[in-house]
Amino acid sequence: MKSVLLIGLGRFGKHVAMQLSELGHEVMAIDIKEERVNESLPFVTSAQIGDSTNPDFIRTLGISNFDICIVAIGNNFQSSLETTSLLKELGAVKVISRAERGVQEKFLLRNGADEVVYPEKQMAKWTAIRYSADHIFSYIELDESHAIFEVEVPKAWIGQSVGNINIRRKYNITIMALKQNGRMNLNITSETVLTDAVTLMVLGEYRDIQKCFHI
Repeated sequence: MKSVLLIGLGRFGKHVAMQLSELGHEVMAIDIKEERVNESLPFVTSAQIGDSTNPDFIRTLGISNFDICIVAIGNNFQSSLETTSLLKELGAVKVISRAERGVQEKFLLRNGADEVVYPEKQMAKWTAIRYSADHIFSYIELDESHAIFEVEVPKAWIGQSVGNINIRRKYNITIMALKQNGRMNLNITSETVLTDAVTLMVLGEYRDIQKCFHI
């Protein structure tokens, strides 16, 4: 369990707060609007109304006591930038800030953010990849080059063993698991035979996965 300071309770911030709560983390939520703070009370540990660009207010929160500080402010980049910088100045262990455009990401990183999340860009990429081909069911981005994809078993592979296909040697891709009816089978050996009843969870570089599965 981690202690999280979440600043900004718009749509994005609210969903982050709800997910953190479901995962069992302690969340202190901050927003300048009383209505948003009141709406968050059922699913956060505590919440306060306040201006996150005010140093006196931020000091009262004990910033260094939080494992993570998330700046989820939207539609006011100046406040987001000032808040990010202030949190770092006051001893925040880790600051994660939201960006809405690429140029914002650069400024946030230069002014104290340890990491930047770009929800619109990340969701756009996920949507484009997920729905541009019928044989792709999901994917998780690991970094700029690597990802985990859930894909349909190619017709040419059905009835063949993992060892016979030798995907690692041919494409530098690892079959991590087989998924069937929502359940994962991690016990994959060279003798495992592929069928059309399963999907593959594969790990590799984007370019290798794109080439192998014609994405």
